[in-house]
Amino acid sequence: MAIGGQTREIQGATMPTYVYEVIKDDGSGGERFELVQPMSDEAITAHPETDQPVRRVIQPFQISGASSMMKADRALADDGKLEKLGFTKYVKSGDGKYDRVVGKGGPKSIGG
Repeated sequence: MAIGGQTREIQGATMPTYVYEVIKDDGSGGERFELVQPMSDEAITAHPETDQPVRRVIQPFQISGASSMMKADRALADDGKLEKLGFTKYVKSGDGKYDRVVGKGGPKSIGG
């Protein structure tokens, strides 16, 4: 599934891709689908194929480049960078127990 805010060009016009989800009888979310539509259009209220009630799902916008989430994920996975930046990292080591693997602050273990 694409991240909301993505755009596609259709017949020379760029339009955003919106994510919708079916509203189940209990009010929870069901199947999700994408719909390319102009920003000026109102949000749809029924599934285009099944006529089930739907709601628009707000999605985070996608950032690319030096500040991208993928780059941030790689940086946070690097224990050396975390320690250099002054962070403390705990890793689950047992049932409800977390051990400090990076950093000098905080207890050596939490829980357990």
